[in-house]
Amino acid sequence: MDLSLLDFVFAGLAALAAGAINALAGGGTLITFPVLTFLGIPAVAANVTNTVALCPGYFGGTLAQLKDLQGQKNRLWIIVPASVIGGVVGGFLLLRTGEKLFKELVPYLILLASGLLAIQDPVRAWLIRRMGEGHGSRLEKLSWLPVGLASIYGGYFGAGLSVIVLSALGLTLEDTLTRLNALKQAIGFSVNVAAAIFFLFSGKVVWPVALVMAVGALIGGTLGGKLAGRVKPSTLRWTVVTIGVIVSIIYFLK
Repeated sequence: MDLSLLDFVFAGLAALAAGAINALAGGGTLITFPVLTFLGIPAVAANVTNTVALCPGYFGGTLAQLKDLQGQKNRLWIIVPASVIGGVVGGFLLLRTGEKLFKELVPYLILLASGLLAIQDPVRAWLIRRMGEGHGSRLEKLSWLPVGLASIYGGYFGAGLSVIVLSALGLTLEDTLTRLNALKQAIGFSVNVAAAIFFLFSGKVVWPVALVMAVGALIGGTLGGKLAGRVKPSTLRWTVVTIGVIVSIIYFLK
């Protein structure tokens, strides 16, 4: 694609913001995906490039919560394969959707992702209450099913995946929110890496943009980690939700 230096700067800054937002509140895709389409990248290619570019940020987030994954080896053996398969299936469905249909779905997907971010706090409150009351189920061996379904969505679009995954884990596991968050991070990483590897052979990745964004996402994730505690996540989350709703309206009008 014929992109200018300013376009690359714009994409890098969007990825930097997305990396920080993902580290603090989630929803970074609602920033980067519209920017990529604004630069003239076709919707499917923009989504594929975005998935590949933001992978390093998920890796950093998983490393940061590695200690909270200790003692959860058996669970990881159940849910990581389901996450990988789900990510690949979602990626396959994306590539099979076709450009025209995906463009028609984009505003609905962005609106859905905005809605998922909006209910993140209630979902967390439900999880805390459920764990506190000792209502954890004994369905741990079936956790692969809701996680796998959530992962298909993650491989297809991804924004708001963390809310779906947390809800899925809360349905089948009993544990502290901290440890469930660590599992959620591992699932997000598995889904995105699986989808990204699948996309490597699709011919849809705009590599120059993806590489610039990957650097931006890494820097943004680092900055986001340092800003944790200084920026109120709920305020940032609602800002992203508002942006997502506005963007979806623009897509509907277009």
